[in-house]
Amino acid sequence: MSTAPLPAETPPRAPERVWGTNPFRILGTAWVIAGGLVAAVTSPLQLAHGSWAAAYQVLVAGVAQNAFGTAQRALAPAPPSSRVVAAELLTWNVGSAAVIGGTLIRNPYVVDGGGLLLVIALAIMIRTVRGKGEGPAWALWLYRILLVVILVSIPIGLTLAHVRAG
Repeated sequence: MSTAPLPAETPPRAPERVWGTNPFRILGTAWVIAGGLVAAVTSPLQLAHGSWAAAYQVLVAGVAQNAFGTAQRALAPAPPSSRVVAAELLTWNVGSAAVIGGTLIRNPYVVDGGGLLLVIALAIMIRTVRGKGEGPAWALWLYRILLVVILVSIPIGLTLAHVRAG
């Protein structure tokens, strides 16, 4: 009988990195639910910007945030620090709230502040998944394209906010 220890098994990739608690997913889902509720009351309450606000909440604040966070966890060469994640979440969510709030009160300068926060969030996200990253190249490029599409849409939205307010 051998008393030699069994060889150590290679542990699988940490499940929390892919499927565990993901604050992007939690907050993104909350935005999607809120957007659905806004859409449900838009017509009965005759909210002028209700359908736009609902779409923004669902697509930008919710779905995009969820996608960014999930992709970042899977593609980043190393897990981002809690400070980086907190900075991304704070700038993305406060920026989104400012864009919606500024639009509803017709204050384009509040919308500008929100847009600036969104640009900062995107810059942090771009930096977090840099270089070759992890995972397949197509996924990394898809992540980058989504970031650029959102980045390009920000000045368009800011311009529309100023045109509508003035």
